[in-house]
Amino acid sequence: MTVADVRKRYLDFFTKRGHTVIPSAPIVPENDPTTLFTSSGMQPLVPYLLGQPHPQGIRLVDSQMSFRADDVEEVGDNRHTTFFEMLGNWSLGDYFKQEQLPWVFDYLTSATEGLGLDPQKLYVTVFGGDAESAMIADSESVEIWKKLFSEKGIAATFVELGTEEHGNEVGMQGGRIFSYGAKKNWWSRAGVPSKMPAGEIGGPDSEIFYDFGLPHNPAFGKECHPNCDCGRFIEIGNSVFMQFIKQTDGSFKELPKRNVDFGGGLERLTAATRNNPDVFLTDVFDAARGVIEARSGTKYEDATRSFRIILDHMRAASFFIASGIRPANSEQGYVLRRLIRRSLREADKLGIKDAVLAEVAEGFGNAYAEAYPFVHNAAQTIREELEKEETQFRKTLAQGMREFEKMGNTIDAFMLFTTYGFPLELTEEIARERGLTFDKAAVQAKMTEHQALSRAGAAQKFAGGLADHAEQTVRYHTAHHLLLKALQSVLGPDVHQRGSNITSERLRIDFSYGQKMTPEQLAEVTRIVNEKIAEALPVTRTVMQKEEAEKLGAEHEFGAQYPDQVSVYSVGPATATSADPKFSEAYSIEFCGGPHVENTRELGANGAQFKILKEEASSAGVRRIKAVLE
Repeated sequence: MTVADVRKRYLDFFTKRGHTVIPSAPIVPENDPTTLFTSSGMQPLVPYLLGQPHPQGIRLVDSQMSFRADDVEEVGDNRHTTFFEMLGNWSLGDYFKQEQLPWVFDYLTSATEGLGLDPQKLYVTVFGGDAESAMIADSESVEIWKKLFSEKGIAATFVELGTEEHGNEVGMQGGRIFSYGAKKNWWSRAGVPSKMPAGEIGGPDSEIFYDFGLPHNPAFGKECHPNCDCGRFIEIGNSVFMQFIKQTDGSFKELPKRNVDFGGGLERLTAATRNNPDVFLTDVFDAARGVIEARSGTKYEDATRSFRIILDHMRAASFFIASGIRPANSEQGYVLRRLIRRSLREADKLGIKDAVLAEVAEGFGNAYAEAYPFVHNAAQTIREELEKEETQFRKTLAQGMREFEKMGNTIDAFMLFTTYGFPLELTEEIARERGLTFDKAAVQAKMTEHQALSRAGAAQKFAGGLADHAEQTVRYHTAHHLLLKALQSVLGPDVHQRGSNITSERLRIDFSYGQKMTPEQLAEVTRIVNEKIAEALPVTRTVMQKEEAEKLGAEHEFGAQYPDQVSVYSVGPATATSADPKFSEAYSIEFCGGPHVENTRELGANGAQFKILKEEASSAGVRRIKAVLE
C-alpha cells in the first residue's frame, strides 16, 4: 500500500465507528513557548484528555504531523525518522479496552476495511505491574488479546518478562503476548508511576509489534523479544489507557472518566503492508531517492545511511519551511539549519558537490500534494531557502578550513564542529593525511555531553506538552490579540500573524510586513493597545462553525487546518456578554484555543502599560515585535 492508502483506510475505519476526523495541528504549536515542535498526536489534545470538552465530541481520529528533535542522531537505521505522521484515535470518557483493542486488531488484519496484515506476524505487549508503586498488572488486556488471537486460530501464549533486561535473557519462549514493567508499558507525562506527582493522570498501555523475520543481532542482547532493538520487531501502534489519578498519599484512584489514546506510526504501518522493514522504501520517498541516485551515481543500497539522512532531513525541512520556519541560530530555525547542514555533509560523502537539496525536497511537495497542499504551494520558497542555506554553508565550510590551517599541530576538533559545523570525520581525515592526531575519544565524549545538554533543554521545553498558563502569560496572550489588530489598523489589513512566542516575561509576534516600522507607527500601535486596555472590553470564547467564523473575518494561523467547529475569541464590545458576543461590533476576532483574561482591564493591573521593546526583521517580508506589560 501507499502512505495515502494507509492513512485513508485508518480515517475511514474509525469514522465508520463514530469518530470525527480532526485536522492535523501545525508542526509548530501556536502560542506555546514550552515546546519547539508538535511531537506526538497526543500533544495538541492534552487539555481535552485532562477534562476540557472538545468541540468535535468524545470520539476523535486524525493523522498528526510530528517532529522529534531527539531522534536526529538516530536517523540512519531502517525505522527512525525525525518527521513522521502519527495516526491517532481517542476516546474522551467514552469507550475503553473492550472496544479499543478489537478495533485496532481489526484495522490491522481486515483485508476489506483495514491493512490485511498477517496476524501471525503481530505480537503485543502489556503492563506487567510495578512493585514500587504497588500498581497491579493489566490482566484485562491480556485476556482481550488472548481472545482476539484465538479467533484467528493463533495460540496466544502469555510470557511475563517484566523488564527489557529480563527479556534479553528469557527471549520469546514461543509467546505472543508479553508483559513488561512500567518503563516500557506505562504512560504518564512524568514517566513511571513513582515519579508522578499528586493529581497526575496515567495508565497502562499495550503496544503492537510487527515481526519482519530478520535474524537476531546479538549485539542487542542474548535473546530476541518484541522490545528488542535489533530490527526484527518494529512497534507499529500503542493504545494508552488513561485510567488512574495519583493521590496525595501516593496511591492511585480510578478516574471517573477514562480515556483512550492510540498512536500508530503511518510510515511504519505502510512498511508492514509491504513486509519490508525499511520505511525509506515507502512511496513518499521514491522521487527524492531517485534524485539522489541520479546526482550521485550511487544506488540506495550501496550508501543507505547517507541516503536515509538526506531523505529524512529534507522531508522535515520541506514541512518546516512551508510552515514559516527559516534557518537561524536559535529554536526552530536552529533545528532546521542543523538538518540542512547534516544533509549537505552526507551529500558530500556521496560525491555531490553542486547544489542538490532543493531538487531533493521538490519530491516531497509532490508526494504530499493532496494530504498537505501547503507544502506543495510553498515549493518556490522551499527552493529559495534551501539554495541560500546550501550556498552559505559551503562558505562556512571554507571558513572552517581556513581556521584548521591556523591551528598548526594542535587541532581543536570540537571547536571546528560547534563553531563551523566542520564534520569530525573530515577533521580526522585531514589530520591523518598530514600526519597529525587528536584525541578522538575525548572529542566524542565532549560532543556527547554537548548533545545531552541540548536534549535536556529540549526536554525542559516540552514540559509535558502543556503551555504555561500562569496569570501573566495569559495576560500577554490577550495583549497579543490586541497588538495584532492594532498593527492591522495602523499598517493595513494585509498584515497577518506569521508566528508567536509568549512567556511570562514578554510577548513576541512575527507578522507580514515588508519594511521597518516608523517611530510614529510604533507610537500609534502602542496608543491603540493601551486604549483598548483602558476601555475594559470583555473577552469572550464562542464555539461555532468554521465557515461562520471565516465570514466574520476571524484571524487564523497561517497554513493551519481547522475542524468544522472551532473555538473563537472576541474582544469587545463593552456591552457584549457570553450569550451575545455581538461579533459585528467586536474589536478583535481570532481562531484560538485560549486561555485569555475575561476583560482587557486585567492587562492594566497595578497600573501596567503596554510597551513595545523592539521592532526588527525576522525574515524576508516578516517583521518581529517584542513587547511587555509594565
